[in-house]
Amino acid sequence: MTKGKKQDSDMREEYDFSEGVRGKYAERFAQGSNVVVLDPDVANVFPDSESVNKALRALAEIARQSNVKTHRE
Repeated sequence: MTKGKKQDSDMREEYDFSEGVRGKYAERFAQGSNVVVLDPDVANVFPDSESVNKALRALAEIARQSNVKTHRE
């Protein structure tokens, strides 16, 4: 514990942050991310996030095309 600083009760003496990098993930965090929790039955259909994104892009394209057809009539 450094002089003049109050020790955090959750921190233990054996934690060693001497080689830690401050702000290591700050840029990635600042870019933002959207976390969506899928129900287990839906998650079982998709092996990874890439396949979920691909399916959603296809669905979005179908919705756009459907919307364009609706407005043309």
